[in-house]
Amino acid sequence: MTVSASNTIPRVDDARAIRRFLTQVLGMWLDREDGLIECLHAIQDSYGCLPKPILKELAQMRRQSSAELLGVATFYHHFRIVDAIPIQTIRTIRVCEGVSCALRGAHGLTEHIRAELASHHALVIEPVPCVGRCEHAPIAVVGQRPVHHASVESVVETVHAKAWEHPESARQGSFDPVRCLQDRQGQLPRSAQIAPDWVGLATYVRDGGYQLLAEIRASSERADSALEELGRAALRGLGGAGFPAGRKWSIVRQQPSPRVLVVNLDEGEPGTFKDRSYLERDPHRFLEGMLIAAAVVDVARCYVYLRDEYAGARTILQQCLNELVHSDVIDAEFVELRRGAGAYICGEESALIESIEGRRGEPRHRPPYVAERGLFGHPSLVHNFETLYWVRDILQRGAQWWNSYGHNGRTGLRSFSVSGRVREPGVKLAPAGITLTELIQAYCGGMEPGHTLYGYFPGGASGGMLPASMADVPLDFDTLQSVGCFIGSAAIVIFSQHDKARDLAQQTMDFFRHESCGQCTPCREGTGRALDLMQASHWDVDSLRDLAEVLREGSICGLGQAAPNTWDCVQRYFSHEVSGNV
Repeated sequence: MTVSASNTIPRVDDARAIRRFLTQVLGMWLDREDGLIECLHAIQDSYGCLPKPILKELAQMRRQSSAELLGVATFYHHFRIVDAIPIQTIRTIRVCEGVSCALRGAHGLTEHIRAELASHHALVIEPVPCVGRCEHAPIAVVGQRPVHHASVESVVETVHAKAWEHPESARQGSFDPVRCLQDRQGQLPRSAQIAPDWVGLATYVRDGGYQLLAEIRASSERADSALEELGRAALRGLGGAGFPAGRKWSIVRQQPSPRVLVVNLDEGEPGTFKDRSYLERDPHRFLEGMLIAAAVVDVARCYVYLRDEYAGARTILQQCLNELVHSDVIDAEFVELRRGAGAYICGEESALIESIEGRRGEPRHRPPYVAERGLFGHPSLVHNFETLYWVRDILQRGAQWWNSYGHNGRTGLRSFSVSGRVREPGVKLAPAGITLTELIQAYCGGMEPGHTLYGYFPGGASGGMLPASMADVPLDFDTLQSVGCFIGSAAIVIFSQHDKARDLAQQTMDFFRHESCGQCTPCREGTGRALDLMQASHWDVDSLRDLAEVLREGSICGLGQAAPNTWDCVQRYFSHEVSGNV
C-alpha cells in the first residue's frame, strides 16, 4: 500500500491543523509500529521536505521521542529536514553523477542546471550516485519524472512544463523473455519511452499465466515437485549473493510458522537496472513467481521493498496487486508494498528488514540468520526480484530447459545491465558464462565510435574492475573470484581509452564512503581513509593493502567487505596509473 498526499496541507505551524492533516494523510500507518518510514514518505510527498513542526506533531501522535524519529529520518538520503513549513511545495531535481552517467557526459551537469534555474527558489538540485536508468545516461529525475539523456535544456523544459509526476503506462504490452532471447538475440526492447506498455492481467492469463500457481496451491505433491525441479535447475539468487534458490526455500520451509517472504527490489547497486526493465514490461511473471514461492514455502505474508526512484514501477505494481485482489488470486492484505528511501545499504537483506520494520537500515549481526529470525522475528525467505521472475518459466519448461543454456562450462541464463562506452547499452539476456568480448560484439553493437575497450566493471561498483586484456573471463558466479572480482548483480560498466581507472575507482570509493551506514568503525572510517589515500598522485600501496584487510575482516556486511575490491584491482591491473609510470 502506498499513502497518497492530501490536498489540504497546512502551511503554518498550527498544531490542530497539522494533527488533522496527519490523521487524514497517514491513515493506518500512523499507529503501526513499523509505519514510520511510510509516514515520512507521505509527509515529504506533500511538502517536498520534512518540516520540523510536522515531525514534532508526528512524534507525539506516534508516542515516539523526537530523537528516535529524527534518527530514522536522517539516515535515509531522500528525506530532507527543514526548520519551517514551506509556503509552497519544494521540488527536487536529482542529477545522476554515477559512473555510467559520468562516462556519458554528466560532468558539470548539476552545476549548469543550478545556474540556469537559480531563480526558482522552490527547487532543490542535488547530485546523486545512481537512479537505476543507466541505459539512458546521463539521467536527471525532476520530481518523479526521469529525463533520459539529460541536458540543461531538457531539464529546464521539464521544470517549466511542471512535469513533476512519472508518466502513466498502459496495459497494452506483450512480452515474453524467452522470445526476446530467440528473436532478438537477447536484446530486451530498449524503449525510448519513460513508461513502456506492460502486460496486464488479462493478457498474462490468456497466455497461461497463474495456471501453475493454481496447480501448486491445489496439490502439496505439486508443490514438492516444484521445489525439486527448482533444485535441479540450480537457480541461484540473481541479486548478487548467488545462493541456490531451491536450497533457500527448503531451509525456510523447515522453520516454524508463521513464515514471511521479503522481495528485495531496491536495486541500488550502481550500474544495475535489469529488475526495473523487467518489472516495467512484465510484472505479473514476477508476481506469479513470488506467489509460487509463497505457496511452496507456506508463508503468511509477502513484503515487496521497492526502490524509491521507481515511481512508475511502484504504480504498476500497485495496479497489478489490485487486479489480483479483485480476481480473488490473493487476499487484500497478503502482499504489502513498501518504499525505500535512498539507502544503498538496504540492499543487504538484514538492513532491508530493519527498514521495513521502520528503523534505520543497519545490517544485523549473524547469527541468527534471517531464514531463522528475520522480519518481525519470523523466519524469512528473502529474494531478489529477478530470481522470482524466472520461477514460472523454469517450473513450466523444466530444469533441462534452463540448463540447456550456458557458455564455457556454465549453465542457465543471465540478465546483464550493460552501460558505458558501448553503442547499444541496455539489458542483455544471454547464456551464463558469456565473456565480455562476446557480450559487446553480439549484444551491444560493439564499442561506441571513437572508443576502444580499456576496462570494465563486471559486477557494479562493488564487483571490482578488470582490464581489456581480461575480456575473455566467463561472466558468471564463481568465475571471477580468482581475479579479484565477482559478478554480483551482473551490472557491466564499460570504459575506454579516454577514461582512467583510478578516477572511476575514486568515484566508487566516494560512493561507498557516502553510503556506509556508519554502524561499524572499519567501514565508517576506512572508506573515508581509503578515499584520501586514493586521491594522492602516487598511491601508498602498503597502507591500502593493510586497510583492505581491516575492512574485509572487520566490517559487518558486504559494503565494507567489498569496498577494497576496486582499489585492489587498480593496483593489480592498472598500476601504471597510480605508480607514476604513466
